[in-house]
Amino acid sequence: MSRRGGEFAERLLIGGEWTEPDCGHYDVLDPATEEVVGRAPEASGAQVRAAAEAARAAFGPWSRTAPQTRARVLDRTAEIIRRNFGRYAELAQAESGATTATARGMQVGVSLARFQRYARGALEPVETPLPPQINEAGPMGKAGVFGAFAARRPVGVVTCITSYNNPWANPAGKVAPALAMGNTVVVKPAPQDPLSVYRMAEALQEALAEAGAPPGVVNVVSGERTAVGAAAVESPDVDMVSFTGSTAVGQRIAEVCGRGMKRQLMELGGKGAALVFDDLDEAGLAAAVAGIGTTFAFYSGQICTAPTRVLAQRGIHDRLVERLARYAGQLTVGDPRARGTVVGPVISAAHRDRVESYIELGRKEGARVVTGGERPDGPDTARGFYVAPTLFADCTAAMRVVREEIFGPVVVVVPFDDEEEGIALANDSDYGLLDYVWSGDVARAFRVAGRLRAGGVGVNTVGRNMEAPFGGFKYSGVGRDVGSYALHAYSELQSVVWPG
Repeated sequence: MSRRGGEFAERLLIGGEWTEPDCGHYDVLDPATEEVVGRAPEASGAQVRAAAEAARAAFGPWSRTAPQTRARVLDRTAEIIRRNFGRYAELAQAESGATTATARGMQVGVSLARFQRYARGALEPVETPLPPQINEAGPMGKAGVFGAFAARRPVGVVTCITSYNNPWANPAGKVAPALAMGNTVVVKPAPQDPLSVYRMAEALQEALAEAGAPPGVVNVVSGERTAVGAAAVESPDVDMVSFTGSTAVGQRIAEVCGRGMKRQLMELGGKGAALVFDDLDEAGLAAAVAGIGTTFAFYSGQICTAPTRVLAQRGIHDRLVERLARYAGQLTVGDPRARGTVVGPVISAAHRDRVESYIELGRKEGARVVTGGERPDGPDTARGFYVAPTLFADCTAAMRVVREEIFGPVVVVVPFDDEEEGIALANDSDYGLLDYVWSGDVARAFRVAGRLRAGGVGVNTVGRNMEAPFGGFKYSGVGRDVGSYALHAYSELQSVVWPG
């Protein structure tokens, strides 16, 4: 960091050097207080291209390093993150508005765990033996037995474009497996909260330097202008783009990748359906309410996997709505640093306005506001970008608030009569990331899960298995990552054949 005007200003990381940005700096605001957290660098197109060129130059030597070396770099990065855990969590909270528990456990804590996981991943076998094949004599040569194996090889230079809702876990989930496989990276963090990514880059740089890695293995360029991300995608030195964000932006990136035949991994939007059947007992209903209620609290609803679209069987509909309203009404909204706060702010004034516009749209469409719907009024919310947890009932499948991703603490409830209608409503969506089924009949729950057009299904839970593949159907994305699937995502398959 450099000091300008009494404030610290970040520098870009290009080719192993901390570099002053060509286009100055911009302020990063605390969503809870609207105060300036720090100043982020605005890269020029030339600097983005230079970062990609540096990554290209580093790819050859880095891809040839021993897996044990790559594992040590990732393990060492995790150690540095642990050493600075407290201040990293404070920064994550300041620039993202996360509650203390979320910033520590789900942001920095998950980032640390991912570096540890992919340190082990660097040592996973990359070669899969294949059965020998007996070939008859013919135009291709004499008869013989041919052996073969399939090997995963690094893709090359990967541009990682990360989301604002988790400035630690999301970039770690891209950078760590990419490096483990021998790729080099250009990271373009979300403009709203890029400062945490620069701290992650510092940790990586320290670990890479200790290992004697070439400069340019990790590069970070940021900016508010769309041209920064565009340059990171379009560069001819980039072989793959890994993107987390909106479907609309993902579609534009995919078009560029298609023209350049670049590999892509896309984690896009979601409008998760939560089917709640009327065979639940009281404990099952309470679990469903708590699971759906995470939409109100977790990242203040700014998460693509949230069960925001509740499909309630009529026999349980009224009780579910009443319980959800009671649950939402008991959540403490306010200063994310305060003990007991469950719902913090959304990321920016512009995003708060967007969420509020959807709430107003829901009213106009005829949905009934059961709770919330107004801006929170309290001493902790006079400043900052707060949205009250909002629950809509009397919704229909055609409403825009039911069909479109709001990305805030807003839940809509649609009734259904029987299993077939519930499945049809769940699948009547442009999205297909994560859906959920709550039922007292486990056989039914798994039967329904198998018919849902979604990349993942939670059965009586919103919990995740962090070795299970993650990704979406339809407009929710392309490809899968998490666990060993991320190693597959950041590699290409090569077949090797020889005469036996």
